[in-house]
Parts: sequence; C-alpha cells; structure tokens
Amino acid sequence: MIKSIYETHLQVSNLKEAIAFYQRLGLQLVHQIDQRKCAFFFIGKDKQMLGLWEVAKGQGVQKRHFAFGVDDIEAGMAWLKEKSIEIEEESFGKKTVEPLVHTWMPASCIYFNDPDGNSLELIQLLDDEPVVSNEVLYLSEWRKK
Repeated sequence: MIKSIYETHLQVSNLKEAIAFYQRLGLQLVHQIDQRKCAFFFIGKDKQMLGLWEVAKGQGVQKRHFAFGVDDIEAGMAWLKEKSIEIEEESFGKKTVEPLVHTWMPASCIYFNDPDGNSLELIQLLDDEPVVSNEVLYLSEWRKK
C-alpha cells in the first residue's frame, strides 16, 4: 500500500536563512505562510514536499536527518562544493575524501548540514548486490570488490 514518503518537516531557527539554503539546493519554494512562520518546497518531478517551521527565539531546534536521492553521487559531491556547501569532514570514522558506501543497501552517500545542523545526505542506490555488513567503504573500495 505505501509507496513512498511524500513529505517531511524540519524545525529551523531562521526561516529566511533556511529558505535561502534550500533554494540553493535547487528546491522549489511553493508556499510560505508568514503568520505561521513556515514554508513548503517541492522536490523532483513527483513533488515530494519539505516543510520548514521556524521555532520561537530561545527554543532549541530539534535536529533531524533525511536524504536526497541523486543519480550520480560523485557529481553530487562536486555540486555541493561548487555551491560552497561544506561536506561533513568525517562520517562513520572515515575522512570524507570521496563518497562512502553502506554495503548492506548498497548505497553511496555524502553527508552535510543545513544552517541549523540538520543532518542531510545525498544518496545514490547502487545496482550491485548487497553485502550484509556494518562496514562502510569508500566508493573506490566498493568498486574494486
């Protein structure tokens, strides 16, 4: 019955700053409600939705994680750098010198944060057979297997 996750929502400390960041990622701002301090974006051809909600000053933002699917993880890494968006320096105990692979999926990924520290990810599912393991490899290591 369930075929996808249609929408997800994040708390932000500064809606204007968050809108600018997500527009830099290429998300389409489709609606903003100033009185409620929220904004909504469409993502991709299926118009998946991301909602941003500004919290009151002094109230902490509850940090979350989600991933954006991409077709080419290496191009995605270069694209983030071109946009001056910092990639996490280290993930799963490995320096992020190239995309990492979760072998059990398998999927290659890169992690970065929005201005509020929400953990974001670019992820590319790989066509290879999964290797059930907790091991995280560099993409170049995975390709040698």
